[in-house]
Amino acid sequence: MSRIQETFKRLSADGRKALIPFITAGDPSPALTLPLMQALVAGGADIIELGVPFSDPMADGPTIQRASERALAAGMSTRKLLEIVKAFRAGNTETPVVLMGYANPIEAMGAEPFVRAAVEAGVDGVLVVDYPPEECLGFAATCRSLGLDPIFLLAPTSTEQRFADVAQAGSGYIYYVSLKGVTGSATLDLEEVARRIPLIREKVGMPVGVGFGIRDAATAASIARLADAVVIGSRIIEEIENSSTEEAPARVQAFIRDVRNAMDEVVR
Repeated sequence: MSRIQETFKRLSADGRKALIPFITAGDPSPALTLPLMQALVAGGADIIELGVPFSDPMADGPTIQRASERALAAGMSTRKLLEIVKAFRAGNTETPVVLMGYANPIEAMGAEPFVRAAVEAGVDGVLVVDYPPEECLGFAATCRSLGLDPIFLLAPTSTEQRFADVAQAGSGYIYYVSLKGVTGSATLDLEEVARRIPLIREKVGMPVGVGFGIRDAATAASIARLADAVVIGSRIIEEIENSSTEEAPARVQAFIRDVRNAMDEVVR
């Protein structure tokens, strides 16, 4: 059982839902990423999604696009990211880390060398936005064989065939994109989320995390009533943008703590 699967099992036994915050590695500087990861855990994060900065993050709205631009300008790279994960693992062997990004950095490194390097660094899962499940069964099989959970997206427009493809290729959890658009945009339709989550659970048989459009503790609590996990990213990036380097970890920790408390309150 992977560290991600163990986390969901433990939370389920406790009657709690997973909080999965996202930050972009290297934003605003590589030196701040490890303190931010530690702040997320201190605030109550169960799994960390660490963005791999990329020059054309097509699924991300302007907030995360700016984060990628700052990270790349600061010299961030995939290999530097993996060194940060190694440093995180030196002090934390429990919190799963998922890399979220795009195919180009993986293709540049080579799929199997990337997976091996990620596992060696202590990464637990990988979500590649532009790897559709039906076209990357080999990559997904390599991930699973080496101990990395390949995680896939589903959306309001996903078909039952896509459910089947994800069930075959994926493991760990499903990331349900709760709206039609990019990260940080539009308003959640909670009724639509409530309709889709039971169907996804039935067809795919994995925990379901919901992301895109979750911006505050109240919305996170509403999602926690419906899903197995809450994914929140753009709002955290905004906290970092609006903070000094010295203040950012504490502000991020306080924000995550508020979200964690709101989620725990509704599922008690």
